[in-house]
Amino acid sequence: MPKSIIIVDDHQLVLDGLTSIVAEMKEFEIIGTARNGKEGALLVQNLIPDIVLMDIDMPIMNGLEATRRIKEFKIASKIIILTMHNEVSLIKKVMEIGADGYLLKNADRQEFSDALNMVSKGKSYFSSEVTQTLLDPNSKKHSHFEIDPDTIQLSKLTEREIEVLKLIAEGFSNKEIGDQLFISHRTVDTHRTNLMKKLDAHNIAGLIKFAIKNGLAS
Repeated sequence: MPKSIIIVDDHQLVLDGLTSIVAEMKEFEIIGTARNGKEGALLVQNLIPDIVLMDIDMPIMNGLEATRRIKEFKIASKIIILTMHNEVSLIKKVMEIGADGYLLKNADRQEFSDALNMVSKGKSYFSSEVTQTLLDPNSKKHSHFEIDPDTIQLSKLTEREIEVLKLIAEGFSNKEIGDQLFISHRTVDTHRTNLMKKLDAHNIAGLIKFAIKNGLAS
Protein backbone atom coordinates (compact mmCIF):
# COMPACT_ATOMS: atom_id res chain seq x y z
CA MET A 1 0.00 0.00 0.00
CA PRO A 2 1.47 3.40 -1.00
CA LYS A 3 2.60 5.84 1.68
CA SER A 4 0.31 8.87 1.84
CA ILE A 5 1.59 12.43 1.39
CA ILE A 6 0.19 15.91 2.02
CA ILE A 7 1.92 18.91 0.43
CA VAL A 8 1.73 22.33 2.10
CA ASP A 9 2.98 25.15 -0.15
CA ASP A 10 1.51 28.46 -1.25
CA HIS A 11 2.80 28.22 -4.84
CA GLN A 12 0.50 26.35 -7.23
CA LEU A 13 3.40 25.64 -9.57
CA VAL A 14 5.23 23.81 -6.78
CA LEU A 15 2.10 21.84 -5.86
CA ASP A 16 1.54 20.85 -9.50
CA GLY A 17 5.19 19.90 -10.01
CA LEU A 18 5.42 17.75 -6.90
CA THR A 19 2.08 16.12 -7.65
CA SER A 20 3.36 15.19 -11.09
CA ILE A 21 6.60 13.74 -9.71
CA VAL A 22 4.91 11.72 -6.95
CA ALA A 23 2.37 10.37 -9.47
CA GLU A 24 5.27 8.47 -11.08
CA MET A 25 6.23 6.80 -7.80
CA LYS A 26 4.39 3.59 -6.97
CA GLU A 27 5.42 3.75 -3.30
CA PHE A 28 3.73 7.09 -2.60
CA GLU A 29 0.49 8.92 -3.27
CA ILE A 30 -0.71 12.46 -2.56
CA ILE A 31 -3.94 12.57 -0.55
CA GLY A 32 -4.19 16.34 -0.10
CA THR A 33 -2.63 19.77 -0.59
CA ALA A 34 -2.86 23.05 1.33
CA ARG A 35 -1.84 26.63 0.53
CA ASN A 36 -0.89 27.83 4.03
CA GLY A 37 0.32 26.42 7.33
CA LYS A 38 -2.95 26.74 9.20
CA GLU A 39 -4.91 24.92 6.50
CA GLY A 40 -2.13 22.35 6.26
CA ALA A 41 -2.07 21.60 9.99
CA LEU A 42 -5.84 21.01 10.01
CA LEU A 43 -5.63 18.79 6.95
CA VAL A 44 -2.85 16.72 8.49
CA GLN A 45 -4.81 16.37 11.74
CA ASN A 46 -7.83 15.09 9.83
CA LEU A 47 -6.12 12.79 7.32
CA ILE A 48 -2.97 11.78 9.27
CA PRO A 49 -0.70 11.16 6.24
CA ASP A 50 2.52 9.21 6.44
CA ILE A 51 4.55 12.21 5.21
CA VAL A 52 4.04 15.98 5.08
CA LEU A 53 6.04 18.13 2.65
CA MET A 54 6.11 21.55 4.30
CA ASP A 55 7.18 24.91 2.86
CA ILE A 56 8.37 27.62 5.29
CA ASP A 57 7.33 31.01 3.92
CA MET A 58 3.53 30.98 3.66
CA PRO A 59 0.68 33.36 4.47
CA ILE A 60 -1.61 33.07 7.53
CA MET A 61 0.74 30.59 9.25
CA ASN A 62 4.32 29.79 8.29
CA GLY A 63 5.78 26.31 8.04
CA LEU A 64 7.67 26.47 11.32
CA GLU A 65 4.55 27.10 13.39
CA ALA A 66 2.57 24.57 11.33
CA THR A 67 5.23 21.95 11.98
CA ARG A 68 5.20 22.77 15.68
CA ARG A 69 1.41 22.37 15.80
CA ILE A 70 1.46 19.07 13.92
CA LYS A 71 4.07 17.71 16.33
CA GLU A 72 1.79 18.70 19.22
CA PHE A 73 -0.91 16.43 17.76
CA LYS A 74 1.26 13.43 18.72
CA ILE A 75 0.47 11.63 15.46
CA ALA A 76 2.73 9.43 13.35
CA SER A 77 3.05 11.81 10.38
CA LYS A 78 6.64 12.60 9.38
CA ILE A 79 7.47 16.13 8.25
CA ILE A 80 9.99 17.10 5.58
CA ILE A 81 10.69 20.82 5.30
CA LEU A 82 10.93 21.68 1.59
CA THR A 83 12.41 25.14 1.05
CA MET A 84 14.96 27.30 -0.77
CA HIS A 85 16.46 28.56 2.50
CA ASN A 86 19.80 27.12 3.58
CA GLU A 87 20.75 29.16 6.64
CA VAL A 88 22.29 27.61 9.75
CA SER A 89 19.96 29.30 12.27
CA LEU A 90 16.87 28.24 10.36
CA ILE A 91 18.06 24.66 9.88
CA LYS A 92 18.79 24.34 13.60
CA LYS A 93 15.37 25.75 14.46
CA VAL A 94 13.72 23.21 12.17
CA MET A 95 15.64 20.45 13.95
CA GLU A 96 14.64 21.80 17.36
CA ILE A 97 10.93 21.71 16.58
CA GLY A 98 11.20 18.10 15.48
CA ALA A 99 11.04 18.04 11.67
CA ASP A 100 12.12 14.71 10.21
CA GLY A 101 13.84 16.06 7.12
CA TYR A 102 15.09 19.19 5.39
CA LEU A 103 15.14 19.18 1.61
CA LEU A 104 16.08 22.08 -0.66
CA LYS A 105 13.82 22.88 -3.59
CA ASN A 106 16.73 22.61 -6.01
CA ALA A 107 16.99 18.87 -5.26
CA ASP A 108 16.73 16.51 -8.23
CA ARG A 109 14.21 13.66 -8.49
CA GLN A 110 16.60 11.08 -7.12
CA GLU A 111 17.30 13.05 -3.96
CA PHE A 112 13.60 13.77 -3.56
CA SER A 113 12.89 10.04 -3.82
CA ASP A 114 15.69 9.22 -1.37
CA ALA A 115 14.29 11.71 1.15
CA LEU A 116 10.78 10.26 0.95
CA ASN A 117 12.03 6.69 1.29
CA MET A 118 14.33 7.38 4.25
CA VAL A 119 11.77 9.41 6.19
CA SER A 120 9.01 6.86 5.49
CA LYS A 121 11.26 4.25 7.13
CA GLY A 122 11.58 6.31 10.30
CA LYS A 123 14.95 7.85 9.50
CA SER A 124 15.80 11.54 9.15
CA TYR A 125 17.00 13.11 5.92
CA PHE A 126 18.91 16.33 5.34
CA SER A 127 20.10 17.47 1.91
CA SER A 128 23.84 17.21 1.36
CA GLU A 129 23.98 21.00 0.96
CA VAL A 130 22.15 21.42 4.25
CA THR A 131 24.55 19.04 6.00
CA GLN A 132 27.48 20.99 4.58
CA THR A 133 25.99 24.23 5.88
CA LEU A 134 25.60 22.73 9.36
CA LEU A 135 29.20 21.54 9.34
CA ASP A 136 30.38 24.99 8.25
CA PRO A 137 28.92 27.58 10.68
CA ASN A 138 30.63 30.37 8.74
CA SER A 139 28.85 29.44 5.53
CA LYS A 140 27.54 32.46 3.65
CA LYS A 141 25.14 30.47 1.52
CA HIS A 142 21.79 32.11 0.97
CA SER A 143 18.96 31.36 -1.38
CA HIS A 144 18.10 33.96 -3.99
CA PHE A 145 14.81 34.48 -2.15
CA GLU A 146 14.87 36.85 0.81
CA ILE A 147 13.65 35.11 3.93
CA ASP A 148 10.50 36.46 5.53
CA PRO A 149 11.52 38.70 8.48
CA ASP A 150 8.70 37.23 10.58
CA THR A 151 10.14 33.74 10.05
CA ILE A 152 13.51 34.91 11.36
CA GLN A 153 11.92 36.59 14.39
CA LEU A 154 9.72 33.57 15.14
CA SER A 155 12.73 31.25 14.97
CA LYS A 156 14.38 33.26 17.78
CA LEU A 157 11.58 32.61 20.25
CA THR A 158 11.74 29.83 22.81
CA GLU A 159 8.89 27.36 23.29
CA ARG A 160 7.89 29.12 26.51
CA GLU A 161 7.93 32.55 24.86
CA ILE A 162 5.60 31.27 22.14
CA GLU A 163 3.25 29.88 24.80
CA VAL A 164 3.22 33.25 26.58
CA LEU A 165 2.74 35.12 23.29
CA LYS A 166 -0.29 32.98 22.41
CA LEU A 167 -1.90 33.64 25.78
CA ILE A 168 -1.17 37.37 25.60
CA ALA A 169 -2.85 37.46 22.20
CA GLU A 170 -5.86 35.69 23.70
CA GLY A 171 -6.26 38.50 26.24
CA PHE A 172 -5.04 36.83 29.43
CA SER A 173 -3.40 38.88 32.18
CA ASN A 174 0.07 38.17 33.58
CA LYS A 175 -1.48 36.44 36.60
CA GLU A 176 -3.79 34.31 34.45
CA ILE A 177 -0.91 33.33 32.16
CA GLY A 178 1.23 32.47 35.18
CA ASP A 179 -1.54 30.29 36.60
CA GLN A 180 -1.95 28.41 33.32
CA LEU A 181 1.79 27.85 32.81
CA PHE A 182 2.57 27.32 36.52
CA ILE A 183 5.04 30.21 36.64
CA SER A 184 5.02 33.48 38.60
CA HIS A 185 3.49 36.63 37.17
CA ARG A 186 6.95 38.25 37.40
CA THR A 187 8.35 35.52 35.17
CA VAL A 188 5.52 36.18 32.73
CA ASP A 189 6.42 39.87 32.78
CA THR A 190 10.04 38.96 31.99
CA HIS A 191 8.91 36.83 29.04
CA ARG A 192 6.71 39.67 27.82
CA THR A 193 9.63 42.10 27.98
CA ASN A 194 11.84 39.66 26.06
CA LEU A 195 9.13 39.14 23.46
CA MET A 196 8.82 42.87 22.87
CA LYS A 197 12.59 43.14 22.38
CA LYS A 198 12.87 40.13 20.06
CA LEU A 199 9.83 41.10 17.98
CA ASP A 200 10.62 44.83 18.03
CA ALA A 201 7.16 45.50 19.43
CA HIS A 202 6.57 48.68 21.44
CA ASN A 203 3.40 47.58 23.20
CA ILE A 204 0.99 44.69 23.74
CA ALA A 205 -0.90 45.62 20.58
CA GLY A 206 2.30 44.99 18.61
CA LEU A 207 2.67 41.53 20.13
CA ILE A 208 -0.96 40.68 19.37
CA LYS A 209 -0.59 41.89 15.78
CA PHE A 210 2.48 39.67 15.29
CA ALA A 211 0.71 36.68 16.85
CA ILE A 212 -2.34 37.01 14.61
CA LYS A 213 -0.25 37.57 11.47
CA ASN A 214 1.72 34.38 12.12
CA GLY A 215 -1.19 32.16 13.07
CA LEU A 216 -0.53 32.10 16.81
CA ALA A 217 -3.93 33.59 17.55
CA SER A 218 -7.22 34.00 15.75
